[in-house]
Amino acid sequence: MPTKPNPSCRFFYHDYHRGKETTECRLPKSRDSLRWERNVCDSCPVPGILRETNSAHLALEGTIRKRLRLSARMEVFAVCTKHMLQLKEAGHCPQCAADQAELIGEQ
Repeated sequence: MPTKPNPSCRFFYHDYHRGKETTECRLPKSRDSLRWERNVCDSCPVPGILRETNSAHLALEGTIRKRLRLSARMEVFAVCTKHMLQLKEAGHCPQCAADQAELIGEQ
């Protein structure tokens, strides 16, 4: 019996109601994404990104791809919707960090 993925990820969905077992990741939406399997959650960076983000306006998109013929992995694309900025380091918006530093300096 498979173990349950990390419940701290808001994109993981599970329904064990009345004997029906439905599990899925609701992050990957692109057509070129591979089919989600339970083992993708083992190496997924999304729970860490959500835990450590400095942006309250974070939007994530994910695509599941194979790397070097190994297991499938989640590739994450992150955007700060407040500053309309594509984030090079997922979860860290330099503009949000500057805004927070400015607020601390005013106090």
